[in-house]
Amino acid sequence: MQKGLLSVLLVLVTFSSTMEGKLDKTTEKKEKRVPQTLSRGWGDQLIWAQTYEEALFWSRSKNKPLMVIFHLEDCPHSQALKKAFAEDKDIQNLVDEEFIILNLVYETTDKHLSPDGQYVPRILFVDPSMTVRADITGRYSNRMYAYEPADMKLLLSNMQRALKLLKTEL
Repeated sequence: MQKGLLSVLLVLVTFSSTMEGKLDKTTEKKEKRVPQTLSRGWGDQLIWAQTYEEALFWSRSKNKPLMVIFHLEDCPHSQALKKAFAEDKDIQNLVDEEFIILNLVYETTDKHLSPDGQYVPRILFVDPSMTVRADITGRYSNRMYAYEPADMKLLLSNMQRALKLLKTEL
């Protein structure tokens, strides 16, 4: 009888130590993996809309302007703008408090979001009435909605302008 109990105990100890090793390996793999977020590096602490339709709904229901960022992951201009955008505390705070934000790595079917062509990076503003603010532009005449890392003050100014227009026009 004692031999039988000892055998069962030995099997249970062996089984539990084997399972512990497997659980540790699974946990290690999960800890090393960096989760993919909707921010794509533009501001991980911010709340990002997943789709254009969702962003429009949030904009309308919260009465906040929508900022749409078009970019590509492998574009050096997009990467440089992303870094400047994510590091600018004033922009991050204003976006967090006053805007609905969406970043897209693909074009939408809404032609209003490409008033002067499909290029990246570009940033457009949409007010809660779903009107694309084509009058809020960057500094280039051939790529009106393009911004560069050196344009963060202009972008901040345009964000404030979008808020001001929201209060005076709606």
